[in-house]
Amino acid sequence: MLQQNNYYNNLEEFLSSSLQFFQVLHIDLNNQGNQIDGIGASNLASGLGKCIILSNLALDLRGNQIGAIGGSDLGSGLGKCTNLSNLALNLQGNQIGDQGVSELGFSLGKCTKLSNLALNLCGNKIGAIGASGLASGLGKCSNLSNMTLDLLQKQFIWGGIGFEPPISLLRPSDSPTRAAQPFQINDEGASHLGVGLGKCTNLSNLTLYLYGNQIGEIGVTGLGSGLGKCTNLQNLTLNLQEKQMGDAGALGLGSGLGQCTYLSNLTLDLSDNQIGAIGVSGLALSLGKCFKLSNLTLNLLGNQIGDESASGLGFGLGKYSNLSNLTLNLSGNQICDEGISDLGSGLGKCPNLSNLTLYLQQKQICDEGASGLGSGLGKCTNLSNLTLDLSWSQIGAIGASGLCSGLGKCTNLSNLTLNLSGNQICVIGALGLASNLGQCTNLQNLTLHLEFNYIREEDLSGLGNSFRKCTHLSNLVLNLKNNNIKKSKQLKIKILKSKRLIAFKIQHQ
Repeated sequence: MLQQNNYYNNLEEFLSSSLQFFQVLHIDLNNQGNQIDGIGASNLASGLGKCIILSNLALDLRGNQIGAIGGSDLGSGLGKCTNLSNLALNLQGNQIGDQGVSELGFSLGKCTKLSNLALNLCGNKIGAIGASGLASGLGKCSNLSNMTLDLLQKQFIWGGIGFEPPISLLRPSDSPTRAAQPFQINDEGASHLGVGLGKCTNLSNLTLYLYGNQIGEIGVTGLGSGLGKCTNLQNLTLNLQEKQMGDAGALGLGSGLGQCTYLSNLTLDLSDNQIGAIGVSGLALSLGKCFKLSNLTLNLLGNQIGDESASGLGFGLGKYSNLSNLTLNLSGNQICDEGISDLGSGLGKCPNLSNLTLYLQQKQICDEGASGLGSGLGKCTNLSNLTLDLSWSQIGAIGASGLCSGLGKCTNLSNLTLNLSGNQICVIGALGLASNLGQCTNLQNLTLHLEFNYIREEDLSGLGNSFRKCTHLSNLVLNLKNNNIKKSKQLKIKILKSKRLIAFKIQHQ
């Protein structure tokens, strides 16, 4: 007889239930008033070991104090659940350390039927020994197909049993502040982790968070080598933010990932990693071997990417013939006009690109670069959704007009968010921008940021006339804050004469 109640948030109630009849079980003991210590974890483990037909388990022990012994005992109990196929285990902030996580890994290795695993070990004082022990155990889970593994070692409370920390794709200020931890996974631990993961030959979906550790080029290369053996991998999210991988690490990682020929969805956070021209170019070329890659999110914020690097990246991306969705963050680098133009040229060779998000906040981009980027993007004839951030550059009237002249050739473009705030755009640039966007005959939704430029109040009437050329526009958001504007009545009158416009919002103060 199967147990009817399968949710418990009280340890004693769970232990007094009919343990042998559980097939599906959800235990929520996070942040208890009387925290679960090592003894409590051992009692819990004893109970779990009696759940002989258990196949699905969600166990949340966030914010308790089970320690190394408790972690070891918990692993021992889970190892007796030989029918377990789906496990979500959140042990965040329990200080189980190397000993506890090694024993946990050893025990999980006995769960040979395990196919889906979500494991949160964030903030547990895990070093190289613990990562190696965990990897050794996971490598024995030959049926594992879906895994989320959080080994973030900087303290931050992420939330629920699903624990999906976001990957920062914007600017450093958007990232949450975390306090440094003394225990971190180094090159040795990352390399062993790669070896273990490489034995999970049936793995098709992997999410791996390693932010806040001390992994350099050797560790990243070893990790990439292991991932390259996961030949069935289709979806990968990998957070290697704030490492010291440099060019050598980027090359090693790319070399490994290039062997994952079935990879179709990749999210890769390599921000703040001291990667330059050689690393970026090599990484881009290697990923080009993943011929099925259709969705790519690549965060290269705050590296050492200049014109040569951006040109190499553009050349590599131009070979991604199946790429349809791309999010690329290159803000906080040193890219000038030549590099941005070459990047645009490469993107123009992606024939199937339909959704593109580009963060290109660079102080060095001027008119030539913006025009060159527009020229390249104008060749993306299937582009329907575009978000483009060129804020706080040195783009003037010629650059703004040239950029949008190119975008005007994207005849399938229907949704556009364009951030040109903090540039040097006057009325001539704004008029050219709006007029050229009018060539996007299918443009329906436009959000345009022009704050902190040089647009005057007396220029608004002409600007409104230009926007009316966007004949299919139904939703317009226009931000003109911090220009020389006090009233926007004339602009509103002109724009609201557009017959198709349903929603219009203007911000000028």
